[in-house]
Amino acid sequence: MTAAAAATLASPAPPASVPAAAAVTAAAPHAPPVVPREGTEQLVRLTAEAGEKVRALIAREGKGEFLRIAISGGGCNGLSYKLRFVPEPRSGDILVRSAGVAVLVDSKTALYLRGTLLDYSSKLIAGGFRFTNPNAKASCSCGESFSV
Repeated sequence: MTAAAAATLASPAPPASVPAAAAVTAAAPHAPPVVPREGTEQLVRLTAEAGEKVRALIAREGKGEFLRIAISGGGCNGLSYKLRFVPEPRSGDILVRSAGVAVLVDSKTALYLRGTLLDYSSKLIAGGFRFTNPNAKASCSCGESFSV
């Protein structure tokens, strides 16, 4: 038996529903955890109210211990804020600890976010999370998009 034939017998082909690359990735050992660089509240700061609400949502959602703040193209002013919970940082992330919350920001978002305050209001009208971004030249009334 040739070495190639023995290798074929030793490692069965992945099922047709699994892409070959995914099969290789799944078999590879876990990569070491990413250690984000530490940032300060000069990048982004949460008010006590925002921190309290984020901690309650993290506990309720169970999707991860980090709040990721990202900025992407879209919204009525060209850029919009995105908030989501994630289980771990990614390479290049900046970690800011504010109001008892671990906030992750990617380096591209950090350029637009510097000095931003994230607040929360439980008011029935105009309630929810609100960004105060000193870099924004204009923002919409909903507070979810801005332009620089």
